[in-house]
Amino acid sequence: MLLGRWKVGLFAMGISLLLTGMIAAQDATPVSTQDPAMMATAEATLEGDVVGLDNQVTGSATITETIPFNEAYLERLALPEGFEVHVFATGLGNARMLLAMPDGTLFVTRRTEGDVIALTDTDNNGEADGPFTVVASDLPYMHGIEYNAETNQIYLATNTDLYVTSWPGGPALNDLTSIAPLPDGGQHPNHTVGLGPDGMLYVSNGSSCNACSETSPEKAAMIRLNTDGSGREIFASGLRNTIGFDWNPVTGQLWGFDHGTDWRGDNNPPEELNLLEMENNYGWPWCFGNQQPDVYVPVPPPGGSRAAYCEKTVAPVLEYTAHAAPIWALFYTGAQFPADYQNDMFVAMRGSWNRSDPSGYEIVRVHFDDAGQPTEFSTFMSGFLIKERLANFGRIAGLAVAADGSLYVSDDSNGVIYHITYTGQ
Repeated sequence: MLLGRWKVGLFAMGISLLLTGMIAAQDATPVSTQDPAMMATAEATLEGDVVGLDNQVTGSATITETIPFNEAYLERLALPEGFEVHVFATGLGNARMLLAMPDGTLFVTRRTEGDVIALTDTDNNGEADGPFTVVASDLPYMHGIEYNAETNQIYLATNTDLYVTSWPGGPALNDLTSIAPLPDGGQHPNHTVGLGPDGMLYVSNGSSCNACSETSPEKAAMIRLNTDGSGREIFASGLRNTIGFDWNPVTGQLWGFDHGTDWRGDNNPPEELNLLEMENNYGWPWCFGNQQPDVYVPVPPPGGSRAAYCEKTVAPVLEYTAHAAPIWALFYTGAQFPADYQNDMFVAMRGSWNRSDPSGYEIVRVHFDDAGQPTEFSTFMSGFLIKERLANFGRIAGLAVAADGSLYVSDDSNGVIYHITYTGQ
């Protein structure tokens, strides 16, 4: 069933905003009804020093239907010349984040099932050997995964805990140990974890709501801690949901893609590519884009003035189409793709629901110059939208570079993992 398009009008004074209770774009798609229990009424005051949104904003929703996967749809997928895409595995359920190991084992986190599975390709034919193996279970909202090559340990992030386990090799994990509690994210419960060049763990904590003043400074923030869970601190704040992040291999700088607030119109706020640095505030919920005040957040920021507050926040380096839902990002350091792909970033855009014309549903390449700075975006893989863009046959989530330099891509709605190789000259 195609759920189609619907719109909600927002007004600056006495408006009804869908601020709480909505399901985030990187989670299950929301139903196309306006449930009063999901509505919060708020009064937003326009300040004289704010050049903000229009007094009326139309928030749209185009909720695409996911069509069951069929290999015939592979012909619809578009890649740059010289690249090919094949199916690595199907029937995997809610396949989210990926971790490609040095020996070829591919670990996959599954949030709905609450587990981690492993796949192998021992004959190197580009297809999984057979059925997957469950290597960790009873992990509600299992999502983030990272590998520490120096200690041969793997870190796993659920909605409430950060775990560590040793990797004995192959499709197996040893017993898990919780090393740190994580704040339950509410609307954004998916934590991702990365190991920085400083040897510390970085964990993204999404906001508990669409747009609100958080009660915990660790929410809508990125925290940093030692690999044993000690030395915990807030690294950066004002990040609504930066679940896709990675370190530039040239500069060592941390770059992350943040999700913009819902219900601000088709083109606001943009998705933000941020240079993440210690103690920086990136603005959410009171600011978006180029330090633009969000006049529809009912609670004023600390100090009262939205414009003055936003001037002290850090603007994104690049902006991307609103509501595209960047869910994972990684820098390419493999040896298979052409040389000009080296040290560029791939971003999985899971796809919008809060926009009249869908955005996302693709892999985007972020081009970085020789100095390690982003310059532009280009589409790397697209074609998942069908039926006049009202349906899809996949919502991509995870990315991982294999030992041979090929790229794995997970689809968490149809349980498919795609395998992208370069065969051109």
